[in-house]
Amino acid sequence: MSALVDHYTALLDGQDGLLLGGEVRRVVGLSVTAGGPAVAVGEMCRIHTRSGSQQALAVGFKEQEILLQPLGNPAGIRPGDRVEACGHGLEIPVGPGLIGRVIDALGQPLDGRGPIAGRSRRPVDGQPPPVMGRPPINSILETGIKVVDSLFTLGKGQRMGIFAGSGVGKSVLLGEMARHAQADVNVIALVGERGREVGEFVERILGPEGLARSVILVATSDRPPVERVMAALAAHAIAEHFRDAGLDVLLMMDSVTRLCHAQREIGLAAGEPPTVRGYPPSAFAMLPGLLERAGTAAGGSITALYTVLMDADEEADPVADNLRAILDGHLYLSREMAGRAIFPAVDLTRSVSRVMVDIVSERDQRWSLRARELWGEYHRIRELVEIGAYQTGSNPEVDQALDCQPRLVSFIKQGIGVGVSREESLELLADALGPALITQMSAGAES
Repeated sequence: MSALVDHYTALLDGQDGLLLGGEVRRVVGLSVTAGGPAVAVGEMCRIHTRSGSQQALAVGFKEQEILLQPLGNPAGIRPGDRVEACGHGLEIPVGPGLIGRVIDALGQPLDGRGPIAGRSRRPVDGQPPPVMGRPPINSILETGIKVVDSLFTLGKGQRMGIFAGSGVGKSVLLGEMARHAQADVNVIALVGERGREVGEFVERILGPEGLARSVILVATSDRPPVERVMAALAAHAIAEHFRDAGLDVLLMMDSVTRLCHAQREIGLAAGEPPTVRGYPPSAFAMLPGLLERAGTAAGGSITALYTVLMDADEEADPVADNLRAILDGHLYLSREMAGRAIFPAVDLTRSVSRVMVDIVSERDQRWSLRARELWGEYHRIRELVEIGAYQTGSNPEVDQALDCQPRLVSFIKQGIGVGVSREESLELLADALGPALITQMSAGAES
């Protein structure tokens, strides 16, 4: 017996003692440096303190030291506190029991309705579907928003950005789409939002009707940056679970900009060099891998809407610039239109849906182009009209734009809580275009 014990003792002596455990050496800001365990980047560890324990994510290493980001407040962590490897990355609970619930980045309920029943677990670090295994986008997702469904039609599996400055109506537009969109389930990630806005979004903007078919993940601005990033990853993992079950999922994230802010904090704390406006390379490298997880797959789809908060309403914002190249279209919200009480404040001249041409009829495309042409023509000539420098009859195209403008504004406006079918939206668009549409159709017939 003693020989057997000596044999196994010798085997253990030959192993690296840091494989499963280590200890805290330093805490600087939000970053914890530990002497082990020997984990890979992206794996979870648990830091045991005198008052309990908390999870932390391995975000890097240097020589024999591991850089950790706690999923919680680092207050109370002391030198020498034990660090234990969990042996896996972060996992999130998934299943139908999540529908109608509000949870945090770890899957813990925040709505006071008790534990979530009947759930399995799924790693948050999923992989995009194979490039050649993605079915083409060939069907329409109705959102219930007139201007979107008729002029910038979404396809099931499309990824669309909603670009705007602060206070222009991004969250309200998301809530209206969640209420009225013809999707089987909504997965909504509120990343970096103010705590006050979460309750308002759930109770007032989304409402009981929207909540009844939604899963809401919340990581408010006061939460650690790693938790905000994990909320975005977890939302995609939950959406993938429902897509794999054959459902059409509407995934919404508000906002990608605050996600990049969180990754900036993590990257700088880990020692990455700052680049454009202080963002480290990892902030932009993260975006394609995350956003490519949405889209079509065998049996189901994830249609994704990502809000992008443009600092100072600047189009050259680096996050906005990167996302325009990744996404399948963008809706720009106009501060000037919002100031005129036009909701949703979708700017017709700057917005585009890159898959619309593949999923709507030629007639619908012509109507959309005609509305955008007249909207752009009006705004090109508006200043001359306002100062009385334009004489009616000088240009037939301008005359049509001036005639249609009040009706187009009325068409764009949509009350809160009011959903409109796509067929009805197209009829209302035809009424708004009026004689201008007849002129276009006649010209098309002659050609």
